[in-house]
Amino acid sequence: MTNPKPVEFQGSALDDLRAFPLAAKREAGHQIDQVQNGQEPDDWKPMNTVGQGVKEIRIRDVAGAFRVLYVAKFADAVYVLHCFQKKTGKTSKADVDLAAKRYRDLLKELDQ
Repeated sequence: MTNPKPVEFQGSALDDLRAFPLAAKREAGHQIDQVQNGQEPDDWKPMNTVGQGVKEIRIRDVAGAFRVLYVAKFADAVYVLHCFQKKTGKTSKADVDLAAKRYRDLLKELDQ
């Protein structure tokens, strides 16, 4: 068995994840753990509007819908770009823009 990839949280993503209700937080942790070990999350979709290789983990909880946007295509770590609660059917432009900015910043950081 290979070692799991480390997780790097970008910006306020870790604090945002910690603000999730307990059940959603546990589910997010479980899904991120699967990604660290090279597996796909149970419920996800590609988020190419954010950046190449970005995926969205979808979590449904009694408290609502929660999302974790991450990119795992780089060899060194799984990068969690953004965690948020979804209030409407469509992901808000503000959430997409924030994740996209963190993705661009990450690419700059990795290029150095």
